[in-house]
Amino acid sequence: MRSVTYSMGTSLDGYIVGPDGTFDWTAPDEEVFRFWIDEIRDVGVHLLGRRLYETMLYWETADQDPSLDDSMLEWAALWNPLPKVVFSRTLSAVQGHARLASGGLAEEIERLRAEPGEGDIAIGGATLAAEAAASDLIDEYRAMVYPVLVGGGTPFFPHRERRVDLELLETRTFPSGVVYLRYHVPR
Repeated sequence: MRSVTYSMGTSLDGYIVGPDGTFDWTAPDEEVFRFWIDEIRDVGVHLLGRRLYETMLYWETADQDPSLDDSMLEWAALWNPLPKVVFSRTLSAVQGHARLASGGLAEEIERLRAEPGEGDIAIGGATLAAEAAASDLIDEYRAMVYPVLVGGGTPFFPHRERRVDLELLETRTFPSGVVYLRYHVPR
């Protein structure tokens, strides 16, 4: 069965965006960017909320930007053909290899898990991840922890009323001070 993973950059105090809505502190150096490239290779479909979808739209035409380096072109080549499912109450259409979700998140994940296919079902966006976590649908939490305290904003981890024990699968420390943490939810 395909795993559902939630992977994003977060500040040390646990936010994916700061109180002012910015996340410029997550700009990856070359080594961290290479890690993200390697991680996206294992994704079979990406579920996104509207805000993350709109942020990632840049990559749909990024390969036409002459200023991109080889690693950015490699990312675009992997991201563009990747199937994406967008959850939005306000969008009426999406671009590229994306489609609007036709049902709820739990139903969509159940359908994707039942389909033949390879690669993880990745969730991007804290709001969507909070909904998946509330329904106990996330199999792995993958946090790229940046050495910054932003003091508030959108939390990486959803606020929950119950305890969830996790098993540490992997850690990696980058020279920039960024730390990758990968946890599995035991069932």
